[in-house]
Amino acid sequence: MSKTKRPVKAYGNLGFLNSPEARTIRILAEYHEPLARFRKYGIKNLLVFFGSSRSLDLETARKEVAGNNKNLDLKKLTDREQKKLQLAAYYEDAVELSKRLTKWAMDKSSGKQSYYICSGGGPGMMEAANKGAYLAGGKSIGLNISIPTEQFPNPYISEELKFEFHYFFVRKFWFVYLAKALVIFPGGYGTMDEWMEVLTLVQTQKITKKLPIVVYGSAYWNDIINFEALVSWGTIDEHDVELFHVCDDVDSAFNYLTKNLNK
Repeated sequence: MSKTKRPVKAYGNLGFLNSPEARTIRILAEYHEPLARFRKYGIKNLLVFFGSSRSLDLETARKEVAGNNKNLDLKKLTDREQKKLQLAAYYEDAVELSKRLTKWAMDKSSGKQSYYICSGGGPGMMEAANKGAYLAGGKSIGLNISIPTEQFPNPYISEELKFEFHYFFVRKFWFVYLAKALVIFPGGYGTMDEWMEVLTLVQTQKITKKLPIVVYGSAYWNDIINFEALVSWGTIDEHDVELFHVCDDVDSAFNYLTKNLNK
């Protein structure tokens, strides 16, 4: 009589691991695997960039707007075309800010990075953040998420620091847990969701650590959210608008962040 074949162990049973019954195991895996990697590479401090996945770099945006016209007449552009170029200008600012912060973080510790740029890992403003760190010669992190459209790893993330999440809430945990500062560039639902959740955690003192928050681009954000209206309606307090700092240029954002990170 031949030996009976051993059954597959539970942790090797992919059918079970991908089933609804193993959801808590998958959630724990998305906590423990990044934790192990961050510890392996000695990463404790993140500078987290949020922003639209749909923004383009300025060169690409100009080509799309101009088409076959070599001379770009801004006065003849539609409002949508002008805003596309404005969003692209924000992309370039995100690259420059990330680049300067990475250089600062490396110089601060004799060439060893003390802070790591972290983005959502996808295209647009996320790509800009990772690109800036790459151009500075530093490493950066991408916390990607599996969704049907738009989200794919950009080419500037350090290979060993690429992550892929299924659960939004675990991904959000990793954005915040090691964050020492946040930079909110123009974005849509996802950006506002991430920003508002962090504001809520700071407002309710669930986050007690010092966490400077830079909101970049008053022309965009004042058009999208009326915080003064929230104050006037009494749905937030006056001091709640002091939980973040608005900047419109790279110099002021860089100076604000580095000043507060040095405290």
